[in-house]
Amino acid sequence: MTSSEQFTSLARGHIRAIEDWPEPGVTFRDITPLLADPAGLAGTVDALAGIAATWGPIDKVVGIEARGFVLAPPVAMRLGAGFVPVRKAGKLPAAVESRTYDLEYGSATVEIHRDAIVTGERVLVLDDVLATGGTLSAARDLVTGLGGHVLGQLVLIELSSLGGRARLGTQTPTAALVTYP
Repeated sequence: MTSSEQFTSLARGHIRAIEDWPEPGVTFRDITPLLADPAGLAGTVDALAGIAATWGPIDKVVGIEARGFVLAPPVAMRLGAGFVPVRKAGKLPAAVESRTYDLEYGSATVEIHRDAIVTGERVLVLDDVLATGGTLSAARDLVTGLGGHVLGQLVLIELSSLGGRARLGTQTPTAALVTYP
């Protein structure tokens, strides 16, 4: 078994499905048991950083609120990059750019500080889950709107039945560590 297969097995054994949360019909993939396990946390960070490194040198890792915040800083450290948060509306104190997008169960707005990305910086956009693609797409648009070059979009989990990868298109590489239907 390869190290990639070993990690996938470890991750699947630790990610739990919670039915009908946050609302009926939604299956929430809870990554907290994976992150609570030292081997799970280390394996997740190593796997994410390993994929990102194949896309070239990265200047900034953008982590999307809230669980992207947990994953992005240690990945940024491994890559020798800075960390930039993309937050829910109204949470950042300085001047921001905003994007509103649709979720699988509603809509949301995310924001980034206007000075967080310098024109020409190479950026990785990282989140925990790719569902409909709205969150990653909004974050990517925020980064490119500030002049950054998104080298890749990376998630721990992809929910393939929701079609998010298709919504993101093919112009930017997208990868997931674990895929569920």
